[in-house]
This record gives sequence, structure tokens and C-alpha cells, in this order.
Amino acid sequence: MADDSQESMESARVLPNIQSEKRYVELNDSVGVKSPEIETERQNIDNPISNLQSLMHLIKGNIGTGILAMPVAVGNAGLWVGTVGILLIGVIATHCMHLLVKCNRIMCRRTGVDTLDYADVMETALTTGPVKLRKFSNVARYLVLTFIIITQVGGCGVYVVFISTNIKQVINHFYPNDPTIRVYEVGVAAILVPYFFVKNLRSLSVFSTFANLVTATGLLIIIYHVTQGLPNVDSRPAFTGWSHLPLYFGTALYAYEGINLVLPIENKMRYPSDFVGLDGVLNLGMVTVSCLYTMMGFYGYLKYGDDAKGSITLNLPSDQWLYLSVKLMFALCIAISYGVQMYVPAKLLLPFFKSKYENTRLERFGEYFVRIGLVLITFTCAAAVPHLDLLISLIGAFSVSSLAIIFPATIEVVTLTAENETLPKWILVKDVLLVLLGILGFLTGTYTAIQAIVETY
Repeated sequence: MADDSQESMESARVLPNIQSEKRYVELNDSVGVKSPEIETERQNIDNPISNLQSLMHLIKGNIGTGILAMPVAVGNAGLWVGTVGILLIGVIATHCMHLLVKCNRIMCRRTGVDTLDYADVMETALTTGPVKLRKFSNVARYLVLTFIIITQVGGCGVYVVFISTNIKQVINHFYPNDPTIRVYEVGVAAILVPYFFVKNLRSLSVFSTFANLVTATGLLIIIYHVTQGLPNVDSRPAFTGWSHLPLYFGTALYAYEGINLVLPIENKMRYPSDFVGLDGVLNLGMVTVSCLYTMMGFYGYLKYGDDAKGSITLNLPSDQWLYLSVKLMFALCIAISYGVQMYVPAKLLLPFFKSKYENTRLERFGEYFVRIGLVLITFTCAAAVPHLDLLISLIGAFSVSSLAIIFPATIEVVTLTAENETLPKWILVKDVLLVLLGILGFLTGTYTAIQAIVETY
């Protein structure tokens, strides 16, 4: 066992250790398996964040283009089926976040390190898990990293489409014969290139704070608008049929892509024991997010019905300055979020290129190549699929289903199989059902989204 532990410590790529005086407390996890001892306070961590800051980061990380697509998501399922489905997907996504946090703590205990990221947890779970699975640990790590990059880059492709369509709609109000959407996408991509060369998140923090305030203001205006002059609920179908459910699943799940932020937030908390628990930061944040999603989806579809677009901002009146300003506000906020979103894939990919060059000039050239290449990839995604709702559904079904459902459930089975001689059957059944749900959504959602995209050409 000691050899296994040493092997796992060498294979795990961990963040810098946090030197702290530790007081420990044992928590009983929501799934009924005792969690490892965790710190109640980190005293010497660099720039720790409070519970309130953690909550704000969690909410902001889950509030983006996804919430604005909730009305069209509900339209793919029906008013009541879609609304209830958002809540159910929220429960599943939140539960899987808890699984990831719990397994992270077990892995930290096994390896003796303070913090791990998502890919570390997957790799270490396999490295210290059943012997037959250990040879797959490195592959599993890169699989997680690949899906994280796909999610982040694909999400930035969604951002380019979102910014372009909203700006086009505003300009179209004044100049009806304006260029096609792809012309706007070229312009947006060109503007975003220099912004993407900001290398320090601290440099982006001022812009992010401004974006948070503007986003909150814009959401309040939209919620007020969609709750006015509503038709009777009987005017909308409760269930629209099975054919579009895969698109619904992909769009609704895309909104819960924030699972990538769960471990980074917990790793920076001064009081990590407050992150989980019935009244913890994670539950409070995700309940808030799920309620906002549900409200936006229900009222947005009730107001606009089948006319609901890929972003609710595109349904706002174009003849009133207030709503025109909301479109521009969100376009600006999403542009700011683009730099933060692309920071993750750049941070993951750059070490692979830098390690190949000893020459500083070549290393710098390689970095520029990666950064510009990522922007071009996002532009290619946007140009290939200029339909906001379909691109969101494709990214949600293809990549978020794995990160938000399949991987956490798999990690729990592998972790607890090594942790306990006999894995409780109900946990095994529950996780198998989660994996099957994720695979079903992955296959049907990806196929249906691609089919719908092809039909638009």
C-alpha cells in the first residue's frame, strides 16, 4: 500500500502545496460514505477567499450564455416537462459536484497533498484504485483535460456567435441592409485577439467585477420584461414530444458547465469545510443558479413560445433604447468573459509547447501561435455553426455531459472500490445509472444536434 501511495504521489500533477496549521473535522457525505478529514481553516494560504467570495465566484461561473438559452431549451421539451427537467438536471449536476469534492478529499488524504485539480483526481483515483485499472490512469487524465479544453474552447465559440448576433441585431435596427452574421464574427474575432494576450487573471479581475455588475443589471431587466403581459399557461404545450428532448438535454446541461470551477474555488477557500454540507456554499450557490435557470426558462418560453431564440436577448424589443442597451451590455460582458474562459485552455496547452523549446524567442513564438490558434478555432466553430441554440446544445451534449455526469460518477466508483472492500450496492447502482444517463445524453444529444446543424445548410 505504501508503494501504491508513493506511486500515486509521483504521478499526480498537483498545485503548489499550501502550508497551514490544520484543525480537522470529519464530515458525513451526502451519499452516506464517511469523507476524509478536512481542514476547517487554512491560515497561511496566499490570498484566501471568504465564503461569500466563493459563493459569488460559483454563481458567476454558472451564469453566462447558458441561462439566456433556457427559454429555447424549455421549448424543446414543453413548458412543464422542460421546467421540471431543469430542476432535475440541477439536482444531478449538484450531486456530481459533491462527488467530485468528496473524491478529491479522499485523494488528498491518500497522497498527502493539499490540493488537486479535476484531472489530478481522475488520475489519482485510478492510480490508487483497483490494480487492473491503474494502467489507464494517464489516459484518463488526458481525457479529462481534453474535454475541459473542448468545453472551454467550444464555449468561447458560443461567445463569438452570441456577441455577433446581438451586435448585428442592434445595428440592423438602424441599418437594415447590414452584412451577414459571419462578417460580424470576423470582426469580433479580430477584436478578441489582443484581449486574449492578457496573461494574468489579476489583470482581468477589474473587468470581471464590472461584468458581474452589468450582468446582474441586465438579468433584472430581462426578468422584469419576460414577466409582463404573459399569456395563459395553457397556451403552451406541457410536453412537445420526444424528438427534441436530446437538444433540450444538451442545452440545459450546457448551463451547468461550472463543474470545472468547483475544485479551484474550494482549493482557495479559507474555510473549505464550509463548502459542502446541507447549508454549504456549494448547495446555496447551485440552488440559486437552478432557481434562476428555472425562472428564465419558464417565463421566457411562456412569453415567447416557439419564437424563443437561442438567447433571450434576441427576443427583446429592438425599438426601445433600454433593451438595445441590454443587448450591448451582454455583448460587452461576454466579451470580457471570453478572456477568462480562454485562460484555462491556454494554461493547459502552453506547457506542452514551452517544454519543446529552449530558445526564449521560439518559446514566445510558440505561445503566440497557441493563443492565436485558439482564437481561430473559436472563430471556426462560430462560422461553422452560426446558430446559437444548436451550438450550445452540441457543446452541452458532447463535452459537458462527460465532465458534469459521467466522470464524477466513474471517479466515485473507482475511489470507493479501493477505499472499501465492498462497495454499497445502492451507490454502485446509482453511479451506473448516472453514467448511463450521461452516455445516453452524449450519444443522442450529439447526434441530434449535428443532424439539426446539417439541416440548416
